[in-house]
This record gives sequence, C-alpha cells and structure tokens, in this order.
Amino acid sequence: MKIFINQLLSWISDLEENRQIERVLWIDTSGTDVITIDINHPNAQPIFHKYNHIEAALVANRATILENDPCAKIIPTNQLSDVQRKYRDEAWKAISLIIAQGEKVFYPHERSRIIKEAVHSTGRSEPTIRKDLRRYWQGGQTKNSLLPNFDLCGGKGKERQINSAKRGRPSLLSIAKDQILGVNVDADIQDKFRKGIRLFYENSQERYLTKAYQDTLEKFFAIAYRESSNSVKVPILPPAEELPSFRQFQYWYEKNCDITKKLISRHGERRFNLRHRATLGDSTQMAFGPGSVFQIDATIADVYLVSSLNRSQTIGRPTLYLVVDVFSRLIVGFVVTLEPSSWLGAMLALENVTEDKVEFCRGYGINITEAEWASHHLPKELIADRGEFEGYNADNLVNSILNIDIHNTSPYRADMKGIIEQSFNQLNNERIHWLPGSVKKLPERGDRDYRLDGVLTLHEFRQLMILSILDHNNEKCMYDYPMSQYMIQDEVEPYPANLWQWGVENRVGSLHWKSRDLILLNLLPSAKASITREGIVFNKLHYTCELAMHEQWFVRARNKGSWRIDVAYDPRLVNQIYIRLDSGNRMEICYLLEVDQRFQGCDFREVETYYKQQRINQQAATTRKQQSTAALNAHTKHIISKATEETQKATDGQSKRSRIKNIHKNREEERNHERKIQTQTLGENSFSGQPAKVIQMPNITQKEDSNEGYVAAPQETEMLNEIFGEMWNHGK
Repeated sequence: MKIFINQLLSWISDLEENRQIERVLWIDTSGTDVITIDINHPNAQPIFHKYNHIEAALVANRATILENDPCAKIIPTNQLSDVQRKYRDEAWKAISLIIAQGEKVFYPHERSRIIKEAVHSTGRSEPTIRKDLRRYWQGGQTKNSLLPNFDLCGGKGKERQINSAKRGRPSLLSIAKDQILGVNVDADIQDKFRKGIRLFYENSQERYLTKAYQDTLEKFFAIAYRESSNSVKVPILPPAEELPSFRQFQYWYEKNCDITKKLISRHGERRFNLRHRATLGDSTQMAFGPGSVFQIDATIADVYLVSSLNRSQTIGRPTLYLVVDVFSRLIVGFVVTLEPSSWLGAMLALENVTEDKVEFCRGYGINITEAEWASHHLPKELIADRGEFEGYNADNLVNSILNIDIHNTSPYRADMKGIIEQSFNQLNNERIHWLPGSVKKLPERGDRDYRLDGVLTLHEFRQLMILSILDHNNEKCMYDYPMSQYMIQDEVEPYPANLWQWGVENRVGSLHWKSRDLILLNLLPSAKASITREGIVFNKLHYTCELAMHEQWFVRARNKGSWRIDVAYDPRLVNQIYIRLDSGNRMEICYLLEVDQRFQGCDFREVETYYKQQRINQQAATTRKQQSTAALNAHTKHIISKATEETQKATDGQSKRSRIKNIHKNREEERNHERKIQTQTLGENSFSGQPAKVIQMPNITQKEDSNEGYVAAPQETEMLNEIFGEMWNHGK
C-alpha cells in the first residue's frame, strides 16, 4: 500500500479516545524514511518512521488511512476578512523561510538554528514561530492552516524619514567651495524620477538613460519658462547643485527597475521572448518524479457534435481540457465540456485528475484495471495559461486544502507547455481529425458542409477520448524520452504508464492525496437554489434530499413561503446537486425528482438549450394563436350578424310579450323537429327520400297595448300549469 504526503494515519488502540492520528509531512526520495506529526497534541514534534514499518502496520491493520481530514479549513480566499488575511500572511512570512530549507527543518538541532534565523529576519518571537510552524504541519501544510487566532506582534513598518543633512560622498565642487552642495532624493523627487522613467525611457523610442535624465529635469524640475525670440517656451532650470545628479537618477533607477519590464517596454514582448528571456532547460528537467509538475491547457476540439436530446440539432464544437504529468507524459485527467475556456472548465479537469479512473471509465461502459490508468492524485506544481489561473480562484487553489503551486506561462509562449501542446496535436492528428463532423480545410464552392456530418453526442465523444487516452498512456512508445541511468538499469520501457509506475516506486514525495469530498468542495462551482413546495428548484430542475424530507422543507415552503440556499453542482451532469453543511465540511446529496427524470444523464447546458428552444417555440406559437383567434372572431361576428338580421326580419311587428310567450311549447315543437332531422340523418336508407317538411313557427300577432315595453313576470300558477302539461305529454 502506497503512502502519500498529507495522508492521515490512525494508529489502532484499545481505547478509542487514545487513538493517535498522525499526518505524513515528508517522504525521502528513496522511499526509506517517513516523517509524521501528531495532529492533536498541543506540543507535537516531527516523528521519524521507516516506510516499510508503516506499510506493514497498514497491512496488519495496526493502522488505517483516514479519508476525512478534521483539520481541513475550507474557506475560499474571497471570503476571508482583511484581518484574517493579515494574520495569516504575517505568520506565513516566517514559516515560508523555514519550510524553504527542506527536510533539514525536521531535525531538532537544524530546526532550532533555522528558527533563530527566522526570528532574526522577521522579528517575531521564537515561541510564536514554533507555534505557527506546528499549526502549519498539523493543519495540512497549507497557507490557510495559519488562519486560527495567533498572538501576532508588530505591524506595518513606517517609511524611513530622510535626514536633512546631505548624504553620500561630497562632489569635487563641494570640496573646492568647502560647502555642502546637492540634494537628497526624497519621496517627491522619487515620484518625479518614476514619472520621467515611464515617459522618456521605458518606451519603444529606446532613448539613452542620459537623455531620459535631461528630459526629466526639463519636464518636472523647471522653475519657470522664458519665451525665446521665435516664441518658443524654454524651461529655466535651477543651478546644478540644487538638482539631483545623473548618478542619483541612475542609482535610483537601477535599484528599483524591473529588468523584465524594461526590456519588454523597450523591445516588445515577442522580441523579449525571442532574444532576452531566460532559458532554463526543458520541461522534463523540471520534474523530479510523478506529480512534481502537471501541465494543463484547453483547446476547441476540431469536431462538431449533435445534441443528445435531439440528434437533428448540431451543438457546435466542444472544449477539450487535458492535464499531463511532465515526468511520465501520462495524461492524468481530461474533460470535455460545452463551456468556453474558463476557471470552471479548468476545475472540472482538476476534479477528473483526482477521480478513481476505474470507476470513471466504468461510468462510460469501459472496463479497465487500475494499472492501465493509475493516476488519481494532486500535483505539487501546476503549469497553466494565464487567464483561468489568475485571480482569487487560483489564489484559493494555492492557499486552500489543495495546496498546489500555480505557475502561469506568458502569452504567446506555447513552447513553455510543449508537452501538453504535443498531446493536443497527437489527439487531433490521430483521432479527432478522422471523426465524422471534424473540421476540414477551408471549404471551396460546391464542397459539402462538414458540419452536417456530425453524429457524435458529448457522451460518445467522451467515450472516444477515454479510449484515445488509454491508448496513449499504455501504447505510446516515446523513443526520444530522456531516460535516466537508473531507468536504464531497471530496463524501463518508455511508455507513459511504465514511467509513471517506476516513478511512483522510486521517486516519491511529490504526489499529494486528499479525500474526494474535500476536493469536490474546493472545485465545484456554487450557485443559489430555491426551496419551494415543488422541491429544490435549480436551473428549472426539481430535486429532493433526505434532509429536506426529514425537516419538512417543502411543507414549510408551501405554508410560509420559499427561501434560497447555496448549492454546489457539477455542470456536466444534472443528476445530482449538493448542499454544503457544517461550514463546508460535508455535503447533502440532492437527487432529481421524477418530474424531471427525462433529463437524467444530461448536462446543464443541454437542459438550458432545451428550455431555450421551448421559449422559441412558445413565441412562434403566439403568432399562430393570434391569427387563429382573429379568424375565429371574424367567423363568429359574421354568423352573429347574419343571425341578428334574420331574427329582426322574423320578429318585425311582434311585441316583446308575444316573443317570450309559450316558450315551453315552442321548445317542444323545436325538439320534435330536431328529432326528425337527426333520425333521418342516422337512418337515411330507411326513408323514401322525401325532403323533410319544415314546420313553421306560429307568428302570433296581437294588439299592442300602451305599455309595450313591459313584460310581466310569469305567475306561479302559470309555471305550475306548464310543468304539469309537460309531465302529461311525456306520460302519453
């Protein structure tokens, strides 16, 4: 069983409360010695073990490896207060000097000497530094492990005040006149120097420093201007002894100048990269073993994909992220997403780096052994592009529980990530270029549009990428790999998987381990979800969880109103979202409700596309509905108008009373008429075919009385007589 830095070893004891938990601080490169520390003891010191003794204890179940880290501090950098950040950074100034000494700090005598040097360098007390160092080791060797309350001393230093007396060697003129001549460079003069350098020296005109000095004097030190004969304003300078000298100007510039900034501003960034940059060797020489350095990058895959919800819809080209181990050339992680190159895509790639690849591949229907893809660890350093890994996100990656050092390459410097760039080229030339829907050369008139050839969904493209990566890791023979003498002695074949395995066995100490839950808590993006009576609603999808059912969230939402909570989610899969609990130390998993099971296995972008298409269809249906309603209204008005006209003709000369008299009798006659028509329609062949006789409704006229507009309400006796009449007729 392999042991990695920052793992927690729990030594089995008869009494649970006496169980000792130790953190692995260091493993020597030969794999012989291991140094740990008790994470609970207030005065703990580093403990030396033999690597094989710990392995034997793990095999004999005298010790176990803990999955959860009780000392982990999962606090995003952007959520730290200024006071917290200040205390942490002050402590880090001393601790960084100590840990920079390497394994020497673990030996008591050497540690005392190094701490005394740190006391002398930083001014912090020795007990405080020892306490900070112990906290750093016990908390996981991360910068954020220094966040608990520490007794810090001191504060920001005050700027040194310049003496009024002239400093430096006196000039010959001063000696000759026996006077103190010249000026001190104070803050005001430094500010003028800084402006003059920026205006007259650090630019593409490439002036000499002496010319920039003269221009600075004329621009910022002139006491007045006089107009010459041709109306030109000439600056009037003070006497030379009242001005800063060129030596002072030169000294200040050389002391404070950034040589890289100077060369870039004067020659341009591309020329600097070609002619002036440092050349410190290739990438392989930077990596001592597996996990020393990972390289990460992204590209737009040259293939068009189709939607998994509707294969007739093309969804464009996906973004492909790769993470490669520099030492072995092993592809340790990847991600295919529809998100553009961003922090989110990079985090998904890092999350995949730490996944158990056997389980990951099984999720895509591909069965492998652990030896075929054995990487599931965090690196010591990560080389990336600028952009995704700049800002507070990358800072959180460095300072948080993951403890990864980030190194960003300069723009237009693909040569600094040559290994991963070559991996992209290999995948594109050998695999992606030959897929249906792949990007071809610039099409000419009459050529078929290659976008129409796309047939693969995201899920299927990921399957192909997994197979291609497995082929690279296990079957790519690198004949030009710079084999060391020890590799040659061990007859290591130059395949990425073989180099990785050899490095894990012989060059340990760089790979880091963290529990999967802690990694997810640090990597998954956050968003807001709503607790409603219909479930936990996030991006129009409905979820539930055991905690919500136990605490009756949905009943409370129906009776007291909805509220919002923070959730974490994986953009690649809508099946689950996560609620952070206990200050982010554990998660509650939320599952899709049955109403949204049709989206099972999709990613959030596909769901967003589906609902967007629904809105488009709804807007398109509005026009159709409005037109159909207009047609219905037109026909209705026509029928009503015609019926009104004919009714007015039929009732011309009738009184209101006569029109509503004998309603039940008229109803009975109309009903008999309808029965005859319907009977003839249903039994058409049983009749002689004589046309139906139309029964004319009686047109009863009567003398109009003087009160023509009044219609008396029916009397109760009249209503009873009519009811009995109908009953009598039905009885017949």
